[in-house]
Amino acid sequence: MTATGARNAPDVVDVVALGESMVTFLPSRPGRLADVPSFDRAIGGAESNVACVLAAAGHTTRWVSSVGADGFGDHLVEEIGAYGVDVASVRRDPARPTGIYFRTAGDRATDAHEVAYYRAGSAASAMSVRNVDLEAARAGRVLHLSGITAALSDDCLALMRELTEPRPGRPLVSFDVNHRPGLWRDADGPRVLLDLARRADIVFVGADEARAAWGLHGTRALRNALPEPRLLVVKTGRGGAVAFDKDTEGTEDADGTATLVPALRVDVVAAVGAGDAFAAGFLSATLRRLPVRDRLRHGHLMAAAALTVPGDLAAPPARDLADRLAALDDEAWGTLRLGPGWTTPAAHRAEEEVRTP
Repeated sequence: MTATGARNAPDVVDVVALGESMVTFLPSRPGRLADVPSFDRAIGGAESNVACVLAAAGHTTRWVSSVGADGFGDHLVEEIGAYGVDVASVRRDPARPTGIYFRTAGDRATDAHEVAYYRAGSAASAMSVRNVDLEAARAGRVLHLSGITAALSDDCLALMRELTEPRPGRPLVSFDVNHRPGLWRDADGPRVLLDLARRADIVFVGADEARAAWGLHGTRALRNALPEPRLLVVKTGRGGAVAFDKDTEGTEDADGTATLVPALRVDVVAAVGAGDAFAAGFLSATLRRLPVRDRLRHGHLMAAAALTVPGDLAAPPARDLADRLAALDDEAWGTLRLGPGWTTPAAHRAEEEVRTP
């Protein structure tokens, strides 16, 4: 089987994102799933989120995946395509459904938060080296992947290993660890994720998930465990993010030079989609060849956009606004506070207000 819309010579885009996206049902009011009477439909998927944010920010992107030949699959392809993402290489599987999930309105970090996934046997879980358009997947300056795909099935894991195999002409591989213990069928998940991360050029990982998956504490311990990637980005929550960069000129540190950028102060509406938005901001700045400090700052700004809306996806700030904020001196960056609506056109007029703590 070949992917629907596969082309002999796919156009080269800035970023290709491969992975499962699902239809998301967001509650109409707070409370237990058992008590919520209705839900609003949205979309969610780590890799497609990155593609959508990057497309909204002006980059050319492609989403490679598989969805069911059903209404939910139609919705995903149409909605993601509406962001400007190339969806021609999304395969429609007539034998398997599109994955869906429901979640409560609470913060994911609280015990009260509930998520109900209906993704077992989904079309995306059947992705493999045999049925994915590999040419389209490799036709990008960057190929963005995550550990979620590796956990879906043995075929998905084999696909991930094929795409991350070092070979001449391979695109820059970006890998978000995205450790999801509940998805793994056995105890090998952490080892598999470490192996995949070692094959990547850019790796995103949270300090908390590194502790949970690998028992590693501290950013330097993480770099020692992952010396291979050119860029290792460790997110430390409210502490900000640290990037280890092998390409920094003049460094005598074999592990690369570490750059720390503190997190922004944000009036959080919902803590969903922020990690994907951070990766999109960092990759956008990487494609523009900005310094590592500015890449981290653009990651924080994109994350702030996601944190100030209720769903997984948010309109990114206009590039000129993001560039001005990323260029602030350290003191001004440290006093910056962002709330709902800061990415709208009105934010340009109220930039001085945006800077006010």
